[in-house]
Amino acid sequence: MSISKLTSDKVKERADIVEVVGDYLPLKKKGQNMWACCPFHGEKSPSFSVSPAKQIYKCFGCSKAGDPIQFIMDIEGVGFQEAIRHLAGKYGIEVEEDETRTPEQNQEQNERESLFIALNFAKDFFVKNLQTEEGRSIGLSYFKERGFNPQIIEKFDLGYALDGWDHFLKAAKIAGFEEDILLKAGLILQREGDASRVYDRFRGRVTFAIHNVSGKAIGFGARILTKDKNQPKYINSPETPIYHKSDVLYGIFQAKKAIRDLDNCFLVEGYTDVVSLHLSGIENVVASSGTSLTDGQIKLIKRFTNQVTVLYDGDSAGIKASIRGIDLLLEGGLNVKAVVFPDGEDPDSYSRKVGSQAFQDYLKENQRDFIGFKIGLYQDEFARDPIRKAEVIREIVQSIGKIPDPIIRSVYAKEASGLLQIEEEIIHSELNKSLIKSNKDHFQKAKEEAEAEEKLEELVPSQGQLSFLEKLSIHEREILRLMALYAGENLADDGNTVLEYLLSETLETKFQTANYERIYGLFKGITTQGKGLDLKSLLDEFPGQAKTEVIDLVQQRWEISPHWTGRHGILVPTEKDDLAASSYRALLWFKKRYVEKLMDEASRNIRSADANREDFEQILVLQNIFLEVKKVQILLSKELGIVIG
Repeated sequence: MSISKLTSDKVKERADIVEVVGDYLPLKKKGQNMWACCPFHGEKSPSFSVSPAKQIYKCFGCSKAGDPIQFIMDIEGVGFQEAIRHLAGKYGIEVEEDETRTPEQNQEQNERESLFIALNFAKDFFVKNLQTEEGRSIGLSYFKERGFNPQIIEKFDLGYALDGWDHFLKAAKIAGFEEDILLKAGLILQREGDASRVYDRFRGRVTFAIHNVSGKAIGFGARILTKDKNQPKYINSPETPIYHKSDVLYGIFQAKKAIRDLDNCFLVEGYTDVVSLHLSGIENVVASSGTSLTDGQIKLIKRFTNQVTVLYDGDSAGIKASIRGIDLLLEGGLNVKAVVFPDGEDPDSYSRKVGSQAFQDYLKENQRDFIGFKIGLYQDEFARDPIRKAEVIREIVQSIGKIPDPIIRSVYAKEASGLLQIEEEIIHSELNKSLIKSNKDHFQKAKEEAEAEEKLEELVPSQGQLSFLEKLSIHEREILRLMALYAGENLADDGNTVLEYLLSETLETKFQTANYERIYGLFKGITTQGKGLDLKSLLDEFPGQAKTEVIDLVQQRWEISPHWTGRHGILVPTEKDDLAASSYRALLWFKKRYVEKLMDEASRNIRSADANREDFEQILVLQNIFLEVKKVQILLSKELGIVIG
C-alpha cells in the first residue's frame, strides 16, 4: 500500500523547511536565509543554504538541493513514501493509503514498518515488565539503586526482560506478530541445530531502548544483573535493516535539542552514563555504546554541533587504549575537549557520588583541549624519559595533523610548543613532515586532477570566448529562473503572470540546451498557470531530478546585505520591484542570443555554399536571410542600449 495523494498534499502544505532541517542541523541566520555546514559532504565553512521564503535548501558545495521531503529522503536515506510517513508523524498527520505501489515495493515497505512496530511492541513490553513482581524486585530495584526516578525511566524507555525462555515470544504471538519478523528484528533467536525452536534473545536483564534520531525504537541493549561468568555483561541487538550500530549513538534522540542549543556534545561510553548525566541536569550527552567510534557516529554528531567533549573513566590504561577516538573526531572536523574522572570513577558513579551541582562544576573546571589532555596523560612518562618525550611530541603532532583547518592547526601547534617547552619551528617542521606523509596520496590525486583540468582548459573556450550556444544557454537559464521564481506574480502591464508572459513570448522557440528544453517543456505542461502559483506549488508538479535542477536555478548564494538599507539608508532596487522590466529585458537578451546563433548558422551556410560552388541565386537567398536576421539583431541591440557595428 502506498500513501494517498491527499496525505502527501497535507504533508507538503504543513512541512516547514526550517523546522525539518533544524531537527538535524544547527542553522544560523545570515541575510534572508539560514546557513549550516552541509551534512552530505565534509566542509569547514557553511555552504548549505535554507530559504524560509522559498521553502527549499541548496548546498553550494555538493549541489544537493530540494524541499522538506527531499531533505528527509537525503538525510535518512529513504524513499519518497518513507519521507512522507516521517513528516506525517512529525506533524501529527494521519496517513491514508492507496493501492498503486508494486507488490515488491509494498513488501519492502511493509517489512520495514513491521520491524518498527515489532520493536515498539517489545519496548512497551519490557517497560510494562517493570510492574510485574519479578520486574519490581529485580529490574526496578536496580534502577532505583542507581537513583533513576520514574521520569527518567519513562524518558529513556527503560525496561526489564523476564527471566524465561519465551515470555516475550508468547506475548508477541498473541499480539499477532510472525516469527519471521521477530527474527529479522533481532528479538528472538533460533536454537542452534534446530531452526524450528525459537526463544527470546533478551532474558533476565534490564533493557535500554535504542532510538533513532526521530525517536523510534530500533534496537536494545540489555544488562545482566547476576554475576554469571558464562554470560556477557551486556548483549545488544544485531544488525537489522533498520539498525546499523556504526551509525547510531545512544541517547541522540533525547539529546539532539540540547546539543544544538548548547553547541556542545558530551561523549561517554555506556548507557548508564547517559542516563545519569540527564539526572544531573546534563542533557547534551550521547554514548558510543561501548564500541570504537565510527565515521557514521562522528557525522551524526556533526549534524548538531562541531564541539565535542569526551568524558573518560578514571583509568589511565583504558584512556590510552581508547585515545584513538580523539584523532578520528579531529579528522572529522570536530573541535575536541576531554575530561578525566578520578581513579576508579566513571561518569555514572561520579555523578551519583558527588551530586548534580558538584558534577557540573567538575566538568567545567576540568575540561581541557585535546593538546593539554594528551600532554597531561603522558607527562609522568616523559618527565623521566627524554626518548619517550620525543615519541609523545610526534604523537601530538600527528593528532594536530588530523585537523582539516590550517588556522586551527597553527593555533594548536603554538599551544603545544608552549606546553612541551619546545621551539614552535620544530613543531611546524614535524607537522609538515606528518602532513606530507599522510597526504601523499591526496597530493598525487590533486596533481592528476590539476593536469586533467589543464587539458580540459585547452579544449574549452575561456569566458571571453564563449560560443554562440554557450551564450544562449546563459539566457535560457535566466528565462527559466524567472519562470520558476515569479511564476504566479502579476505583471502590471497586461495582467498576465510572469509565467504566462514568458511562455507566450518563447512558445515558438526551441531551447538549445537539452536540460533547459526538458524543464521548459515541464513549464508548458503546468496545469495551473494563473495568479497565486508560487515556487512551492510549482515544484510539487515536477519530478525529482527536475525539481533539483529548478532549485539550482533559483537559489542564489549571495545577497545584498541588509546593512545597506538598514544602517546606511541606501535603496538597492531588485528585479521584483519591476517584474515587467526584468522579464522584458531577460527576453530581449534571450532573443538577441538566439538571433546571433541564427546569424552564425547563416554565415556558415553561405561559406559552405560558396566553397561548394553552388549557384549564385542560392547564395543570394542565404545572404538575404543573413541580412534580415542582422536587422533583427540591430533592433534588439538598440532596445538593450548596445551599440554594434
